[in-house]
Amino acid sequence: MARIEKVEMRMVDLQPKVKRTDAIQNFVSQETPIVTITDSDGASGTGYSYTIGTGGSSVTRLLADHLAPRLIGRDADEVEAIWHDLEFSTHATTVGAITAIALAAVDTALWDLRAKKCGLPLWKLAGGAKDRCPLYTTEGGWLHIETQALVDDALAAQAQGFRGSKVKIGKPHGAEDFRRLEAVRKAVGETYEIMTDCNQGFTLDEAIRRAERLRPLDIAWFEEPLPADDIDGHVRLSRSTSTPIAIGESLYSIRHFREYMQKGACSVVQVDVGRIGGITPWLKVAHAAEAFDIPVCPHFLMELHVSLVCAVQNGKYVEYIPQLDELTASGMKVEDGEAFAPDMPGIGIDWDWDAVRAKSLPAFTTEITA
Repeated sequence: MARIEKVEMRMVDLQPKVKRTDAIQNFVSQETPIVTITDSDGASGTGYSYTIGTGGSSVTRLLADHLAPRLIGRDADEVEAIWHDLEFSTHATTVGAITAIALAAVDTALWDLRAKKCGLPLWKLAGGAKDRCPLYTTEGGWLHIETQALVDDALAAQAQGFRGSKVKIGKPHGAEDFRRLEAVRKAVGETYEIMTDCNQGFTLDEAIRRAERLRPLDIAWFEEPLPADDIDGHVRLSRSTSTPIAIGESLYSIRHFREYMQKGACSVVQVDVGRIGGITPWLKVAHAAEAFDIPVCPHFLMELHVSLVCAVQNGKYVEYIPQLDELTASGMKVEDGEAFAPDMPGIGIDWDWDAVRAKSLPAFTTEITA
């Protein structure tokens, strides 16, 4: 039985390669907490999570002051027990983003350690449903991008074998969103998927109105149309439209997902490892979604989510937004619009540790040992 002897924490602030805008915000920074856990056998596992520009310092303090010290001396194989102990120890700050982001980095590191010691890639250890999955791209669909550029990006992605493109919506008038999406639909034809993302930007009445306006374009889904905590609003919206409603990137509890699914408030689940608190609760949400015959199409974190989508039967798509290129020696394998699950033991991320150390912010670099 190997005990945890060391926990290293650092944070890297990554700048997006392209300008990212949506209905409510600009995404100008990706604070990336990284946690490495080493056990008494000398084996180590690394996990990470992210913010979109705020709260990273709070996450690192929560890790260093409250979570990491509780790991020292624990049996590293007790991943489920550790997750619940850490969540309970921070119950006064749960449910919420800061705690979930911190838990995610720790839990992912423990799964990485477990998978490495088992000699298995994560996608096999967590289920092994398939070794590849289709991609859709978001990086060329931000709200500020002009219509012709949206069309050009979608056509380029289609030529590469991608199954769809996501376009952000939330222009001042629905007619503007419609014209942009109509141009993309005319260019790519009927069989290429167009996803839309509202980023919680609408009232219920406006969401119903815009979903009806977009119906002739046969969009793949209408994502985060309302504030994430408005479950009843999503129920009313889902009943008003045949367009699938996608939710999940802003939910932080498996029980929130349960309520959405039980009430028929969604038809696509976008559970995010970094927001739900790690791989442990992610798998629970994914399996619950299968019981409701709901596909899982996780938000962001493609380098990690590829393994999880491949682990479960109802994993449908991975969202293509490159984010770790600056920190890894090799990227996610993509061929003909499909992402391949890594075959190396662990979570499958090939960290370039020289780059990680060079980009780590000294003020947020901490080590705790036995």
